[in-house]
Amino acid sequence: MASKVTKTNNVSIWCIITIASIPLIMTLGNSMLIPVLPVFEEEIGISPFQSSLIITVYSVAAILIIPIAGYLSDRYGRKMIMIPGLIFTFIGGLIAGIASLIVENPFAWILVGRALQGIGAAGALPIILPLVGDLYKDNDEKASSCLGLVETSNTFGKVLSPIIGALFAAMLWYLPFFSISAFSLISLIAVIFFIKVPKDKEEPLKLKEFLSETKKIFQVEGKWLYTVFLLGAYTMLLLFGILFYLSDILEKQYGVDGVPKGVVLAYPLVVLCLTSFITGRKIKGDLKTMKIIIMSAVAVLAVSITTVGFSSDSIALLLISTSLNGLAIGALLPTLDAMITESINKETRGTITSFYSSARFIGVAAGPPIVSLMMPIDINVGYIMAGVLGALLFILSWKWINPNQT
Repeated sequence: MASKVTKTNNVSIWCIITIASIPLIMTLGNSMLIPVLPVFEEEIGISPFQSSLIITVYSVAAILIIPIAGYLSDRYGRKMIMIPGLIFTFIGGLIAGIASLIVENPFAWILVGRALQGIGAAGALPIILPLVGDLYKDNDEKASSCLGLVETSNTFGKVLSPIIGALFAAMLWYLPFFSISAFSLISLIAVIFFIKVPKDKEEPLKLKEFLSETKKIFQVEGKWLYTVFLLGAYTMLLLFGILFYLSDILEKQYGVDGVPKGVVLAYPLVVLCLTSFITGRKIKGDLKTMKIIIMSAVAVLAVSITTVGFSSDSIALLLISTSLNGLAIGALLPTLDAMITESINKETRGTITSFYSSARFIGVAAGPPIVSLMMPIDINVGYIMAGVLGALLFILSWKWINPNQT
């Protein structure tokens, strides 16, 4: 008897695993560097602000390329863009790693390697959202569940990142760069063999028609789309800002470093991971449920973010505060993914979701440097301002996200 391939809505289980592996690997490639930034500062002789640029340059490069990658994926296919993206990520890791090994002052080369990784990430990670929409175009419930799995995988990567990053850096401080290339190679092979994109019988829109259609979408759906973009940027800004702050406080105030610091950093991320998984399974493509979750999560996040700085005198309080933030962020991410993916037509889905992905990368890029600049002044002021911004986004969500219009 021929062996059977387990399928979900005609999508093989290996395809689903591969889709989930990409955010996991891309997250490992970025987040694993956060807990070892102080190590880079010591080994390379750079400031905290310069070390934050190792994260930021990756995100800035991605921000610039993501809209282009989104359009190209609509025009030429998701897989055709994902494969070169993973190749760029592979090369970028090698450049950063080899420079760290043989160059006396490797900081500039590390930034070059990280920029290439950001370009690669732009061609791989953001394409996942429209790809899931393509695969489950007639089943919003399964699309929501798969998107929840994607965000869970993304967050699981963040859970593993501090531990793996600290473990690698304890062996060789530049080993995390080489590991990024290794992970990207694994994902590249999986994408080539296991992702089978449905063949589109219709001709893709010509550029003029495509631009007209995109403009029309923003004219009709602009208010809720812009709100979702802002929420995506806000959420990732807080997440990476919190991780940067927590990493710095643990090492400099409490003397916790290496693998133990990675374990502590993982606590709020575990909460985020579990919440993402549960939320993805519960929303089931229901737009009214999505709005309720978004507003509730933003309300919790706007309040809980103001407590982070005030909790820094106690590790226990700090973990409770950051875990509460993780709970809200874990509910937000898969809900925002599902709302934007399931509400946009296939012809422009890659481009619209790419704007959303760019907004998220803006948050990733801004979080660490903003926190590094606020810490010498007054970090509590920064977190209170973040809470006020969250309250404004709550009002926008209540007013502009209308399930009857999306």
